[in-house]
Amino acid sequence: MKVYAIQDGFGLDHVRPLEKQIPVPGTGELLIKMRAVSLNSRDLGVIDGFYNPHLKLPFIPVSDGVGEVVGLGENVTRFKLGQRVSGIFTQSWISGEPTQEGWVSTLGNPLDGLLAEYVVLPEQGLVHVPDHLSDEEAATLACAGVTAWHAVVEEGKVKSGDTVLVQGTGGVSLFALQFAKLHGANVILTSSSDDKLERAKALGADQVINYKKTPEWDKAVLELTDGRGADLVVDLGGAATLNRSLQALRVGGQISIIGILSGASVENFDIIAAILRKARLQAINVGSRDMFESMNSAIAQNALHPVIDRVFPFEQSVDALRYLSKGTHFGKVCISL
Repeated sequence: MKVYAIQDGFGLDHVRPLEKQIPVPGTGELLIKMRAVSLNSRDLGVIDGFYNPHLKLPFIPVSDGVGEVVGLGENVTRFKLGQRVSGIFTQSWISGEPTQEGWVSTLGNPLDGLLAEYVVLPEQGLVHVPDHLSDEEAATLACAGVTAWHAVVEEGKVKSGDTVLVQGTGGVSLFALQFAKLHGANVILTSSSDDKLERAKALGADQVINYKKTPEWDKAVLELTDGRGADLVVDLGGAATLNRSLQALRVGGQISIIGILSGASVENFDIIAAILRKARLQAINVGSRDMFESMNSAIAQNALHPVIDRVFPFEQSVDALRYLSKGTHFGKVCISL
């Protein structure tokens, strides 16, 4: 079978095709013929050596995908041949709170990822995906979808009438927009592109802010909410956005810290603003299998469709990763097998 692997060093120039034997499922495991994968910014960090500069090479990247069960190991009870499944991001996180030990079971680092024609995964680390979704749509759920669901629904507990501020138009951001609207919230969305803002409005965003044209976007949020602020801020920016997210928050509101697109270390963190707003800062690291399954039920019941920017063929996997690195996408970038 063909895989794409990081070879001979870090960086996209070192991601190349590689021939490997089709793996054999052991007890409690399934052989999955991959149909599609989707890309996350984390994948680029893994490929660049940011997350683990000591990663043993060659290494197969990419954490999110969907495939068909084509082989069963002994004692498999949760799935049957021919069913479509997706791997959960943290393979050992089934329910409840995560554990420190669980972080060694994440797909695409440190476990080999899914940019391969076939993979073997344990049945406990898999879920069924909604029938109405295409393979590419289903492939977007494991990280971006579950992260947004965790932030908006599980921790944010967003309800009708709440105001949710969402940063950007990547996969997590647009899922957060969709899930917030599903729960009756008013959504304010920020982007540097007027075109993307118009597309976000078509998806249901109630108000939009171009942060390039309005650098003090936190004040704009306060104006849009009559001085109250947002109940929940989905913060994807990190270093450059967290202090403004605080300023845009209502008293007693919550910030879901998800991304580090502008850096991972915040200088001059505004502690006073956090205290005055009684702010709750909740870090989000994808989610459990239970969250994934709850999200899938909501997606199926509401016939929701993830937003896909572009689909590349498997042979153009490196081109897909390069496209993602440009940051011009609206929604998810996928690879079809």
